[in-house]
Amino acid sequence: MVTAYGNGMDSCWNNILSGRTAISGLNRFNTKAFQSDYAATIDSLQYHQKDSLVMQMLKPLFDRASVSIPEDAKLILATTKGEIDLLEKNILKGTGETPDCSLTSLLKKVSALTRVKDAGVVVSAACASSSAAVARAAAMIRSKRSDCVLVVACDSVTEFVFSGFSSLMALDKFSARPFDKNRKGLSLGEAAAFVLVMSKTRARQEKREILGEIAGWGLSDDANHMTGPSRESEGLILAIKKALKTAAADKSAIGFISAHGTGTVYNDAMEMKAFHSVFKDKKIPVYSIKGGIGHTMGAAGIIETIIAMKSLREKRIPPTVNLRDTDADARGWVSPEPCPADKRKMALLTNAGFSGINAALVLAE
Repeated sequence: MVTAYGNGMDSCWNNILSGRTAISGLNRFNTKAFQSDYAATIDSLQYHQKDSLVMQMLKPLFDRASVSIPEDAKLILATTKGEIDLLEKNILKGTGETPDCSLTSLLKKVSALTRVKDAGVVVSAACASSSAAVARAAAMIRSKRSDCVLVVACDSVTEFVFSGFSSLMALDKFSARPFDKNRKGLSLGEAAAFVLVMSKTRARQEKREILGEIAGWGLSDDANHMTGPSRESEGLILAIKKALKTAAADKSAIGFISAHGTGTVYNDAMEMKAFHSVFKDKKIPVYSIKGGIGHTMGAAGIIETIIAMKSLREKRIPPTVNLRDTDADARGWVSPEPCPADKRKMALLTNAGFSGINAALVLAE
């Protein structure tokens, strides 16, 4: 994985635990007309070059990979805007040319990059894209349609994307503050990552290092609004209950929650309403990493899955970075400090996206 914290899971994990934010002033493009000039970007990326920003992330990611990827793996690509910066470049230059920046074009590039034989599929479910892709991979394994699925996720901060969130008045002027009483909006980030989802049998046969288990998953759509979540959180509640059901787990099995936690007023309130509804008076530790690496859109779910599995392994729950004054409905649930995780418990992960899309995963060590 690569994020604004740097390369690899350990870099991301250690920076989150330290409470450091990677969100800072944005100089990739002119932000004068926008609501904010802050984002969590990767310094090494070059804007409007031959390779798109996501390909600049993906190529070295697979070059550095210590994990061998089987040729017979099924391929799922999760992204929201893919190589949209290629189109931006041509429009700004006035070439009149229209490059192929479709998601299927990116899928072909990823397939060639990873050397898998499968043509693959794209899952583009807004900001729940990669958690939905992980859910699909797990379902394929459980139904024996495959014993190995490669899930790749990526998204980047471009002027087109930034202007869209700014027009929605969804950006914090400075850094996102998930679950804070004074939160004003999200901060965009960029990332790329992949996970290899395998059956236990194959993983053991190949002597793979197992980071964790995708025990359950649930997807829903509340169809409330094109951009806003349902204030009643019924969609997310349904996704959580589906995830618990497919995991054959009771809610008492959950030891902590990796929340979507964008820092917007409505998202964080909606999530807390769902958690109160499902878990009642039992306050489960909740955290969000978006105050650290920003909202990485289609890559958010996969990054958060990796970090949640690391949390299960290390028996440590990350802090919510940038949290200063906890909102009333999050008190006793969310903390700005890391804390120990219950050794016997599982993790719940939640994501929500535009058009009312909700995803939940139950993860086990």
